[in-house]
Amino acid sequence: MAALLDIRDLNAWYGESHVLHGVNMQIREGETVTLLGRNGVGKTTTLRTIMGIIRQRKGTLRFADRDMLPVPLHKTARHGLGFVPEERGIFASLSVMENLLLPPQIAKNGMSVDEIFELFPNLHERRNSSGTKLSGGEQQMLAIARILRTGVRMLLLDEPTEGLAPVIVQRIGDVLIRLKERGITVLLVEQNFRFASRVADRFYLMDHGQIQSEFPVSELGQRMDELHKVLGV
Repeated sequence: MAALLDIRDLNAWYGESHVLHGVNMQIREGETVTLLGRNGVGKTTTLRTIMGIIRQRKGTLRFADRDMLPVPLHKTARHGLGFVPEERGIFASLSVMENLLLPPQIAKNGMSVDEIFELFPNLHERRNSSGTKLSGGEQQMLAIARILRTGVRMLLLDEPTEGLAPVIVQRIGDVLIRLKERGITVLLVEQNFRFASRVADRFYLMDHGQIQSEFPVSELGQRMDELHKVLGV
């Protein structure tokens, strides 16, 4: 099967600082793939480069067989890529419902509000609450939910479980499994590989702005020494 997201020899810079050094990744439609690595090795930069937030980039970046390098940032989402940043980026002064309805739908297969509330019962209970009154876990759920309503083909998730209570981490894992059942492709940045092992089909391990290895979830157990060494855990 051809890759939905095809990245080859991708380089990126912050000003004069060269951050990504020839990244190679291929993700097929319907897969959930986790990008593992310590803080500061380029994981978030990889997501920001895919989305076009970082414009100093070169190499091959194709999504759904389209060259994404020339695509301006404000048009990236309309090609079916959705990004949930670690800081979540919800509108704090708007209600849950207003946050959900604000982004435009880009495809007919986006989730309805009813489907979203079935997936995230907490949001239904808090639908009239402003973003400032939501817990960290509820904010994360809202950040994911509003992207799903747009109808994206692929979701980029940056550290969705960071700082959350175990019960919320469990819930987000359940949601990712449901999204996989719907055929939504996910690229997940995580340091918690135990959480990722519940949902991921494959792993990429990153260090110093490069992909060090790639392996299926079935090999996770035998890769523990390598993971402990690279992740420093």
